[in-house]
Amino acid sequence: MKRTPLFDTHVSLGAKMVPFAGFEMPVQYSGLTQEHFAVRDSVGLFDVSHMGQFFVEGKQAKELLQKVTTNNVDVLQTGKAQYTCLPNENGGIIDDLIVYKMSDEKYFVVVNASNIEKDFEHIKAHNTFDATLTNASDAMALIAIQGPKALDTLQKVTDVTLSELPYYSFTVGEVAGIKDVIISNTGYTGSGGYELYFNNPDAVALWTALSEAGSEYGILPCGLGARDTLRLEKGFCLYGNDIDDTTSPLEAGLGWITKLDKGDFIAKDKIADLKAEGITRKLVGFEMQEKAIPRHDYPVVDKDGTPIGKVTSGTMSPMKKIGIGLAYLEIAHAKVDSEIYIQIRNKAVGAKVVKTPFV
Repeated sequence: MKRTPLFDTHVSLGAKMVPFAGFEMPVQYSGLTQEHFAVRDSVGLFDVSHMGQFFVEGKQAKELLQKVTTNNVDVLQTGKAQYTCLPNENGGIIDDLIVYKMSDEKYFVVVNASNIEKDFEHIKAHNTFDATLTNASDAMALIAIQGPKALDTLQKVTDVTLSELPYYSFTVGEVAGIKDVIISNTGYTGSGGYELYFNNPDAVALWTALSEAGSEYGILPCGLGARDTLRLEKGFCLYGNDIDDTTSPLEAGLGWITKLDKGDFIAKDKIADLKAEGITRKLVGFEMQEKAIPRHDYPVVDKDGTPIGKVTSGTMSPMKKIGIGLAYLEIAHAKVDSEIYIQIRNKAVGAKVVKTPFV
């Protein structure tokens, strides 16, 4: 198992460590609910150094990214980030990722931890362009500071004017005396905040500086447990649960990052054909109508007990205090307010299709 540069820090803070995507990662510290509300109400700190980072550089860096991603890299301006995905030859999703444009000939790509090697080899296999691909994942750390007090906390330790950095924008600056930090206004919690990319040796110093800067706001270290409940309340997809090699971006509600009017890209024709034919299943949000917690892979049935889909993500929402989840359903049952039933052990428990985000 790999360890992030903050492993010893997590252990000293009493974190419960678990295996995740080949890393020993903190799942919780003080408790999932307490960490969840720290982010919703104030500020929380996450070590997400397990994520992967690539650099794509050269005269045709953009052309390579246009070929392998579904979104339109042409519209991406320097200093901006773009959510996108890598389609496979069948139109499924190899990974979802964020592309950052650092200059006309330099892009920074952030991928999911479990897919680092797969993504790198896939992009490399399609690199018939004048472009260089570098896997910087093992050399870089990533700290996410999230919540309504993230700006105030981070502003204490940087001269970068954070209020001038819009959502899905980034800059490179100094943070807590550490130079060349990529400061990104992105995040996976839906409560605002920043992601900081930098070199491994600076991880402990930066974590400590942010913890001290946020102490007046009650900053808490947060684990993967809270990260999951936070993202699910906002209806954000998790790779391996809600999207994978067998799911189309159209089925997953990611048509908005799939630009069929741009130039050629991998599986463009197959995705266009699916759009023309119409999808037969759709990823939807649902809320339990009884006290129960839905979990990944639970079957979904109709009132007669006929299978109509499967739960991909589920949890007890700390904010709503009810069970919520995402599921792929047959299109006839995917409309908002449709009554569905989640098969939990031997019981079909009532639920209702709802719009996301849940909160």
